[in-house]
Amino acid sequence: MAYWLIKAIVKPIMLGLYRIKVEGLENIPKKGAAIIAANHLSFLDSFFIPLVIKRRKMTYLAKADYFKSWKTSWFFKSVGQISCERAGGSKSQQSLEIALDVLKNRHLLGIYPEGTRSPDGYLYRGRTGVARLALASGAPVIPVGLIGTDEVMPIDRKLPRLWGRVKVTVRIGKPLDFSRFEGQDQDRFALRSVTDEIVYEIMQLSGQQYRDEYATKKATEPLPESIRIVDDIDLSEEIIAS
Repeated sequence: MAYWLIKAIVKPIMLGLYRIKVEGLENIPKKGAAIIAANHLSFLDSFFIPLVIKRRKMTYLAKADYFKSWKTSWFFKSVGQISCERAGGSKSQQSLEIALDVLKNRHLLGIYPEGTRSPDGYLYRGRTGVARLALASGAPVIPVGLIGTDEVMPIDRKLPRLWGRVKVTVRIGKPLDFSRFEGQDQDRFALRSVTDEIVYEIMQLSGQQYRDEYATKKATEPLPESIRIVDDIDLSEEIIAS
């Protein structure tokens, strides 16, 4: 109930502040589980995507820091976000299980395959947690390309831009079916293939240039040739809305 109330309040405000254009809304399934995989340019990405999706609630795993203070905890709980620790190891497995529960309950799960916001506008190499979720759940992946959200709220700003009617475009691609990889959710080659296909579709939608490196918050992190076939599938950094 709180989710829809907050959305009803926030939506007209954001529509008044920004020129929001959505393409491919018909690709969001009217019912059933789906993974919404998008590029990540701004903190507000997790607001713009749910804003344009009609009659369906979206869930993100939000970092636990947001739940430590009542000032932010009440908001994130009200909009259905789930607290998740960023630590690796057993915490990553916990993140996977929480995300799978969302999908088992036939809901929409939001995820950012790059693992963090792009520090410079490029699209970075995807982490394979999104593939693990897709293959383990059987849920389709809906690629989304966001354009202009970094102009609304750049990565180094604490408050969004409230003037100028910045144009934001949300492009929603057709569902990707990975049933041909059924039973291969522990095969790193299958995981990499699925992840790369998802990121390619996101690139086509967003129009970004691609860098075959993992993104970090401050600078790029080149992928050493010696470990190029070994993938980081740590979900603690991947699916958290930040």
